[in-house]
Amino acid sequence: MGSFARALEDFFTLRSLALPTDQAERLAMGRRHRRVEAVPEPLRPAVAAFDISRMRAQDRARRAGTRPRSNHTLETALATLRDLANFLINERDKDGWSLVDVHDIEAFLAVLPRARKRRLTVLRQFFRFARSQKLVLVDPTRGLVAKEANGFRGQTLTLDQQRELFRRWTTEEHVHPHEALVGMLALLHGASSSEVRLLQITEVNHLAQSVRLGKRPHLVPLDPASWTVLQRCLAHREVWRTDNPHVMVTKGTKAGRSPASTAYLSHVLDECGSPPRMIRSTRLLDLVNTMDPKLVAAAFGMDPQATLIYLSDRIDETRLSQWETGRT
Repeated sequence: MGSFARALEDFFTLRSLALPTDQAERLAMGRRHRRVEAVPEPLRPAVAAFDISRMRAQDRARRAGTRPRSNHTLETALATLRDLANFLINERDKDGWSLVDVHDIEAFLAVLPRARKRRLTVLRQFFRFARSQKLVLVDPTRGLVAKEANGFRGQTLTLDQQRELFRRWTTEEHVHPHEALVGMLALLHGASSSEVRLLQITEVNHLAQSVRLGKRPHLVPLDPASWTVLQRCLAHREVWRTDNPHVMVTKGTKAGRSPASTAYLSHVLDECGSPPRMIRSTRLLDLVNTMDPKLVAAAFGMDPQATLIYLSDRIDETRLSQWETGRT
């Protein structure tokens, strides 16, 4: 469905003149089909059956009014099984699920150590399904543990790098307004890409110069530099002459009402060389080690346990070199 058709759909559904189409579901079905087709032929039927069972579970959850798995979750699981199947065929020379043992699973998880926990969760679900369908006799994931450290292991920015980015987004006029907005909100306010992507113009308080970010319980007051960057982004939005309610509007979303795509947000900071997650982690690391982690969790709308991983006694000293941290 093209951009004009999407614009017509938004126009008619917003005015209750038509029902929304199932375009999103059809696109998700196509993505799942491509992932299943990418599985080698000997291992494909089991993955296809697993996909069908998960879709039935999603439909039951919707009918029951509980929280169904999102399309993204289902697609990620199929991608993990696709990678495992190709690994078994190409690296382990095994063409049947019944031949898989714990050593094969460990070797596969060692390929991407940082994704071990997420991948192991998917593999446990699949092999439980395979065992219930008599496809395997023994679950090779039984007894495996995630073995993930509790401490923060990501990358952070030094103070000099932060100053350089701040000057770039506040003084250089050639920088795109979207890059400046995402960068400044992450650098100074610890905003995630999702929070900025879903930010709507109705959530901007011009009188108090504050915004509502994601699930944070209170409005986030903006400093003069961040407010100026936000005004640049709003002025850029006005050029599109759009009815899209979001602050960040792109060429592909100006005719509709959907937010900018996650793919667009993942590349919006490519020019500066620092990904949004690294910038946000730097801010969270600083706040947690200079304030009470529980206060930070309450201000950001996070689970209290989520901020504990940023405490200095759980992080390598080299990651805290940009500020003084007392250790005993």
